[in-house]
Amino acid sequence: MLQHPSIDPVAFEIGPLQVHWYGLMYLLGFIAAWGLAMLRQRRPDSGWSAEEVSDLIFFAALGVIIGGRLGYMLFYDFSTLIHKPWAAFMLWQGGMSFHGGLIGVITAMWLFARKSRKNFLKVTDFIAPLVPVGLALGRLGNFINGELWGRPTDVPWGMVFPLADNQPRHPSQLYEFFLEGGLLFVFLWWYSSRPRSTGKVSGWFLIAYSLARICVEFLREPDQHIGYIAFGWLTMGQLLSLPMLAVGIILLFWSPKCSST
Repeated sequence: MLQHPSIDPVAFEIGPLQVHWYGLMYLLGFIAAWGLAMLRQRRPDSGWSAEEVSDLIFFAALGVIIGGRLGYMLFYDFSTLIHKPWAAFMLWQGGMSFHGGLIGVITAMWLFARKSRKNFLKVTDFIAPLVPVGLALGRLGNFINGELWGRPTDVPWGMVFPLADNQPRHPSQLYEFFLEGGLLFVFLWWYSSRPRSTGKVSGWFLIAYSLARICVEFLREPDQHIGYIAFGWLTMGQLLSLPMLAVGIILLFWSPKCSST
C-alpha cells in the first residue's frame, strides 16, 4: 500500500498571488503544444507558417479554458450554473472538463479554419497529436492535488488519498497520465509523421482517447454528487466519451472521401 505524497497544491507565492501546480500544468501544456507544433511546421510539406502556428495555439488555449470551464459547469455542476451563473468565471475555484474543453477547441479550430481559409479537418489533424501532452500534464496536476482518485482496490500499488479516506485506491490519475497522455502521444506522433487521408489523425485521436477514458472510468471513483448515470456502472465520463467514439469511427470510414483542400 502506498501513501499519496500530499504535495502542497500551491507551487509558490508572489506577494498575495498564489500560483498553483494545476495552473502551471496548463501553462506548460500550452508551451509544449506550441513547441511541438513548431517542430511539425518545419516539415517541408507541412503547409503551415510559424505565424499560423502561434495563432492556432492561441485559439486552442482559449477553447480549452472557456470550453473546459463551461463544460464542467454544464456536465458536472449544472445546479450552480443555474443559481450562480457568474461562478463560470471563477476559474481559481477549479473545475475543468475534458469533454467541454474538447468542444471548446473544436469550436476554436472551426473559427481558426475560417479565418485562415484552411480545411477544418486538416487543422484538427495538425493539432490532434499535440493534445495528449496537455492531457498528461493535466492528469499530473490532478495527482498533485490528490483529486479524482480511483476506486478502492487491493492491488500492491493501491494508494491512500487523504482527501478521500484511508482506503487504498487506484491511482487513476496516473493511469490516465500514461494512457491518455504518454501512449496516445507516441501513437499519434508516429501515425501523423506519414501522409494520411484528411480526418484520419483526428479520427484516431477520438477513438483512442474515448476507449482509454471509458476503460479507466471503471477504476475511477465517480463524482460523488453525480454517481452512476445508469446500470449501476455507467459514469458521466463514459457517457460523454461514447459520441467521441462514434464520430471517430465515422471519420475513419469517411476520411478517404474527405477534401484535401
